Amino acid sequence: MPNSFFDFKRFRIEQERCSMKVGTDGVLLGAWFPMEPGMSVLDIGTGTGLIALMAAQRGAGAVTAVEIDAEAAGQAAGNAERSGWAGLIKVVNADISRFTADSRFDRIVCNPPYFRDSLRSPDARRNTARHNDSLSYETLARRCADLLSPSGLLSLVLPYGSVGEFVRCAACVGLHLCRRTDVVTAPGKPPKRSLVAFAGHYSEIGTDVLSISGPDGEETSDYINLVKDFYLKY
Repeated sequence: MPNSFFDFKRFRIEQERCSMKVGTDGVLLGAWFPMEPGMSVLDIGTGTGLIALMAAQRGAGAVTAVEIDAEAAGQAAGNAERSGWAGLIKVVNADISRFTADSRFDRIVCNPPYFRDSLRSPDARRNTARHNDSLSYETLARRCADLLSPSGLLSLVLPYGSVGEFVRCAACVGLHLCRRTDVVTAPGKPPKRSLVAFAGHYSEIGTDVLSISGPDGEETSDYINLVKDFYLKY
């Protein structure tokens, strides 16, 4: 059984009320997405509040964390309140398709549900968190275009094979791929995930590959440098 909490260097994530627990995807995205201190950040589908807290640790000026599941939203709010950034993070229990904000955001971050046509869990809350029939790429791209500032960036972690589909959906609403990092577990292994960023203008696309482990099985310096401000073991 997963732990009821996960300790990071500067905050604790309580997660027993959340269908989706702390995972590598969220940590990678929270550490990778381009951000400068003082920026406003929207975290869509915050779950435990992990990425919202990582954004706050990285110096965000204000973080809004939206979560459709009431239990998870309550737990995310508690995690924020117990952190050193209680006044910085606002958790909203809402469906992003109906969420509104007074102003647009400098950065939008999302670790979206991505399973399609796969076996459902008996847990309806887990299905909502994992299966994208609850939040289609079309809907997500459209809402992000509505909520992103003209100079802002949208960042996501996606299955490697789904990037092309999201790129097409994003282009339909005026968002264009500008950065991509494909993630592999070790050299020579096929990518399982991609970290992607989109802007409201065309630009040269920066691409690279992040290998979590090297040929010797040890974690790579690139991976450690990305996550060392968060994980306790570094």
